[in-house]
Amino acid sequence: MSEDIARQLQQQLGETRNRYTFFLLAAAASAIAFAVNQTRDAELTWSQALLGAAVLSWAASIFCGCRYLQYLQSILVSNFELNRVQAGRHPDAGQHPDAIQAASEGIRSGIESNAKKSGQFADVQFYLLIAGAGLYLCWHVIEMARRSMCAA
Repeated sequence: MSEDIARQLQQQLGETRNRYTFFLLAAAASAIAFAVNQTRDAELTWSQALLGAAVLSWAASIFCGCRYLQYLQSILVSNFELNRVQAGRHPDAGQHPDAIQAASEGIRSGIESNAKKSGQFADVQFYLLIAGAGLYLCWHVIEMARRSMCAA
């Protein structure tokens, strides 16, 4: 595979990941807005504890999505700096081979660590979104049952 094609595929992969992350962020924010709107005139009761847990889960999903994006940004900056170091244009490493090697190893280590953490935040973002949906559905069924018992 040519280097040009590999670069294009890598760029498309990054764009797809970003769109997916932003989709999950929008879904969680929309779910929170829907839950708040749906209960705008409701009195606070213990039966809403599951709904509260769902909203907290969605909020945590948003947090994880934002942290993922922060780590991704850090990785991109580190890659930029790594390219500068390896090209001998970094002001701290200059063109000294030992300094270039040491800086490159340090930057690569940081990139690997940040990539692992970003992946964990991305995974948890998705799971929290789904958990919030499950909690919301449980709350909704309980509310329907409660209303049915009150009407009977």
